This record gives sequence, C-alpha cells and structure tokens, in this order.
Amino acid sequence: MAKQQLSHSAEAALRERVKELTCLYGIAQIASAPGISLEEILQGIVELLPPAWQYPEISSARIILDGSSYSTPGFREGGQKQVAEIVVNGAPRGAVEVVCLERRPEFDEGPFLKEERDLIDAIAGQVASIIERRQAEEHRARLEEQIRHADRLATIGLLAAGVAHELNEPLGSILGFAQLAKKCQGIPELAKEDVEKIESASLHAREVIKKLLIFARQVPAENTHVNLNEVIEEGLFFFEARCLKAGIQVVRLLAPDLPETTADPAQMNQVLVNLAVNALQAMPEGGTLTVRTAACEQHVHLVVEDTGVGMSEEVVDRIFMPFFTTKDIGEGTGLGLPVVHGIIASHGGTIRVDSKEGAGTRFEIRLPVVSGLGQAMGRRPLPGD
Repeated sequence: MAKQQLSHSAEAALRERVKELTCLYGIAQIASAPGISLEEILQGIVELLPPAWQYPEISSARIILDGSSYSTPGFREGGQKQVAEIVVNGAPRGAVEVVCLERRPEFDEGPFLKEERDLIDAIAGQVASIIERRQAEEHRARLEEQIRHADRLATIGLLAAGVAHELNEPLGSILGFAQLAKKCQGIPELAKEDVEKIESASLHAREVIKKLLIFARQVPAENTHVNLNEVIEEGLFFFEARCLKAGIQVVRLLAPDLPETTADPAQMNQVLVNLAVNALQAMPEGGTLTVRTAACEQHVHLVVEDTGVGMSEEVVDRIFMPFFTTKDIGEGTGLGLPVVHGIIASHGGTIRVDSKEGAGTRFEIRLPVVSGLGQAMGRRPLPGD
C-alpha cells in the first residue's frame, strides 16, 4: 500500500514537472517567433500559465506590464493568488499573477506547490529577459538608422558640393551677360524687363548653390568669439513686427553671463533665422515662439521652440535631407534645415529635434564653449525648465 501511494506521488510529481517544462518550452517558442509583437508574446505567455498549475480547470492568470494587462478569459481578482514581480534592468515594471478561483487545500503556499513558486519566478524572469532583448534590439535598430542617415547626409553632401561647383561657372556667365545686356544703349523696355528677370533668377539660383555649399561644408566659416544672446537679439529684431502681425508672441529666455562660443556670426544668424522662419510657418493661426539659451560645463545651448502644428516621426526623420519639404510648390526649397544642420556640424555642434503633431516643435542646438571658459561652470538649467 505504501509503495502504491509512493508510486502515485511520484507520478503526480512527474506530471507536474512535465507541465512546467511544457510551459517554459512554449514561452521559448512564442518569444522566438518571427514578426511577433511584444503584446502578442505576453498574451501568448499568459495563456500557457493555467495548464502548468496543479488545478488548471480553476486557475486563471494575468501579466501586468507598465500599466497594461494581459489575462486569460474569465480572469477576476480575489481568491488565492500567487504573484512574481517583473524586474527589467533593475526596475520593477509589472507582475505575473496566477489565481485559484476556488478554494483548495493548503500546501506550501496556499493551494500552490513550492515548485509552482519556482515556476512563476522563472516565468517572471523570462518575461523580463524578453523585454530587455526587445529594448536592446530597438536601440540597435535606432543606432543603425542613425548611421544610415548620417551616411546618406555625407553622400548627399559630396554630391551637392560637386553639383554646386559645376553650376557656379555657367551661372556666373549667365549673370554677367545679363548685367552687361542691361547696360546696352537703346535696349527695348520689354527686353530690359526680361533681362532683369534673368538676373533675378540667376541671383536666386546662386543663393541656392551657396546653401548647398554650406550644407556640404564647402564654405569656410569666418570664426570669432560669439555670444549667442547677441545673435538672438539681432536676429529677432527683424521678426518682431511680422510675429505681432501674425498673432505670434515672441518669448526670450536668455541666460545671463552666457559664455562665448567660437563661430561665424553670419552663419549663426542664418541658423536662427531659418529656425525662426520654420516656426512662423508652423503657426498659421498664431502661437508662441520661445528662444532660450543656457550653458553647461562644455557647451552653450540654443533652443527654438514653437507651439505650431508639429511633425510626425516620419517627417522628423527626413527634415535634414536636402530638398525635402512639406510646403507647397514654390513656397520652400527644402534647404533651410539641411543648411542649419551643415552649419552646426561644421562648428562641432549637435542639433536635436523633438516634435509631435499638434503639439509644436523644439530644436535644441549645442555648441562647444570657447576653450577654457567652461571649466569652472556647473550645469545651468534652461530658463523656464
């Protein structure tokens, strides 16, 4: 009789172990399935849990992750429950729960076995590992896209420089002959107007070529020590009336005692103007244009922020590509922001864009401070932060 009971106990233990291994194997299969989303993985895992417990017919399960819940049909709070916390990179993110919907005899942990405690802890660890791998894959994908984007910009820069140099010479000839033709005695008035149109078009084309060369970093900067606060005051002076007419409030939040950076003042002014014009065009119904400066130990910061229409992620990914524009034909060349990117890169700085459709856009530029001036400085928060 004792041997028979022992045999039944061993068989029951073996069945439970088989169920546990089947559950863990199923989780591994789901996690390795190609093209499956994290939400689908979690829902698939939670459905594997009740069959792995001692009382599958009255067991229900739920996984909570970052406030989202994935549960088996009929899950409800209450009853005897077993819980394991999901900890991702040292931070709690949720939990795995198994609930026994009807009361059963007490074992090691309520109606649950010690092995089931080990199992739910293992499942929580598996879920955490899956999330960590997904985060690592997403981070790697973002880095690869950034590298591809930088490579595209570099390639386009080389092409732009070559095209600009090739066009400069014939364009100079067209402009020169047009100016000579204007000076001819006895030229009919109608012909003179046509020549002026040629001259105007040539000047516009030359400006586009100049922007291409700036983007390609082919125009040498005339660097000097520059205070960004002064650049902002000078640059915004011409926008005040236009902004007022358009119902746009201009807010200056300029850090006092801002350290200088080494830069070309004209190019820094062009950066500010391009970003300000971009902001104005994004606020056709009015809004607020905020310009801030701040400094930390190694950098000065320039922030241009609007409350306009904002941009989608797809648009943000392309705004520094030459000739890409969301404006109507004839309203933009698609070179404003690529020129800004080229200028900032040539000055050893960085530019970051944060935008959301319907919630405005924020450009943050960082430029190195003049050597030696930033050593004793601590972090200064951006005004208004």
